[in-house]
Amino acid sequence: MNRLIPRLLLTPAIATLFLWMIVPLVMTIYFSVIRYNLMQPDQTGFIGLENFEYFVTDASFGTAVMNTLLLLGSVILITVLFGVAVALLINEPFAGRGLVRVLLISPFFVMPTVNALMWKNMMMNPIYGVLAQVWIFFGMEPVDWLTDLPLFSVIIMVSWQWLPFATLIFMTALQSMNREQLEAARMDGATYWQQLRYLYIPHLGRSVAVVVMIEMIFLLSVFAEIYTTTGGGPGDASTNVAFLIFKHALLNFDAGVASAGALFAVVLANIAAIFLIRMVGKNLDK
Repeated sequence: MNRLIPRLLLTPAIATLFLWMIVPLVMTIYFSVIRYNLMQPDQTGFIGLENFEYFVTDASFGTAVMNTLLLLGSVILITVLFGVAVALLINEPFAGRGLVRVLLISPFFVMPTVNALMWKNMMMNPIYGVLAQVWIFFGMEPVDWLTDLPLFSVIIMVSWQWLPFATLIFMTALQSMNREQLEAARMDGATYWQQLRYLYIPHLGRSVAVVVMIEMIFLLSVFAEIYTTTGGGPGDASTNVAFLIFKHALLNFDAGVASAGALFAVVLANIAAIFLIRMVGKNLDK
């Protein structure tokens, strides 16, 4: 009886988890091995791994994978470097620090679609955007960001939204530093750069690993910014794996190929997660 009651209490949570995760996964696996085009529902049949072959041999697949990796690496690099810099800047007490912290963190709570529309219409519009006016002020020709630099534009949008998250994590980590150790280093004549190299950066190691792990998992599925601004173009210039899956599912109406692509993305995300969890574990053991 003592063992039965905890199991009964856990049953609703386990059942919900099963319906929410396992059932969709099984259905995705099922659709990935059959021919299932929504425009031709009468031609459904088992085809094995043909959907996977079609997805990885798609002309856009290589570009999508490369764009995904570039987006992932660039955003992580930008958010970690600038996140550490901003966290160090606001770590020391100054007038209005509380307000500045709130303002710095607020972009993280903006919805991705709203974030993309803001950058598209307010910042990057080549006619009346803020960046265009800056270019004109300095006598230069405004840049059509979403046409000439589509992937770089998406990287800027995503970095702007994820930078507050990284800053918050690093800011929290800095608050836990040993102040006596810092004071001792300063009294011994350590310069700021020496403090940064031997005290601040080593202390932020675990936080960096956590930020990289969480961002990598979420950034593999960036979609709203691309769909709202560039539409994956021009051509495939800003298409990532998530947008390529969308194209197969809702533009080509091929649920089979889209399911195969979704499984590819799941495997890719799990490989990244396993690698990063081990990396975080090693940092925590130190």
